[in-house]
Amino acid sequence: MNSYEKQEIAALPDKYRPLGAWSYFGYTILFSIPLIGWIFIIVFALSGSNIVRRSFARSYFCILLLAIILIVIAGAILGFGNILQIFQQSGAQ
Repeated sequence: MNSYEKQEIAALPDKYRPLGAWSYFGYTILFSIPLIGWIFIIVFALSGSNIVRRSFARSYFCILLLAIILIVIAGAILGFGNILQIFQQSGAQ
């Protein structure tokens, strides 16, 4: 990053300053902590102090919800398949 880019970033209000790569890494680890991470995701997703952090928290929250939905669907499909197998085995005897 050249000096002009550094000056431009320094001139931005705190609300619009970009996050560095280590910040994303740290927030990802923080959000991965089971209960505390969910609390921080909600707080950061609703906070307006840094828009970039808020957007990252919202995207992480959406990915978690999508993963939960997919796990529930996969569990329902696999569970339903196991139930069918049990019925088929009991009917064959």
